[in-house]
Amino acid sequence: MISRSSEPSSPERAYLYALRLLNARDYTVARLREKLRGRDLDEADLEDALVRVVSEGWVDDRRFAERFAESAVAAGRYYGPRLRQEMRRRGLPPELVSEVLGRVLGEHDEIEEVNTVVERRFSGFSFSTASDREKRRTVGFLQRRGFSLSAIMSALRATGR
Repeated sequence: MISRSSEPSSPERAYLYALRLLNARDYTVARLREKLRGRDLDEADLEDALVRVVSEGWVDDRRFAERFAESAVAAGRYYGPRLRQEMRRRGLPPELVSEVLGRVLGEHDEIEEVNTVVERRFSGFSFSTASDREKRRTVGFLQRRGFSLSAIMSALRATGR
């Protein structure tokens, strides 16, 4: 039996803190490294903990990237360049981001995704009867999500909204 008064070793402390963080949500290796650096841990102990959680399968950047991209596109939160930006902001390597986005965006039609977001966010919106202000607001919202202007205009004009 381990005495409660004995402190775990520093690598063990880093590992246990990493597991506590991962219990709440998924992290990339880069983000988890940032969180661990916020604690009073030696760099070597921090890296040991990262190697351990990666080797045990608790952290996987590819899995995170695929889940994040699928979720973002399905929910209409991000698309295209905005999705790339958000994935890079979360610490994913550029080559992994490009690979995952190539596959995920290839499986989705941008115009259909625009239509889905418009239906969900602006139900009843009609491009043909909307005021200029409403059009600007809707198009701006979709552009901030990462949709291209050509896809936005094609979707809005084609459906007769």
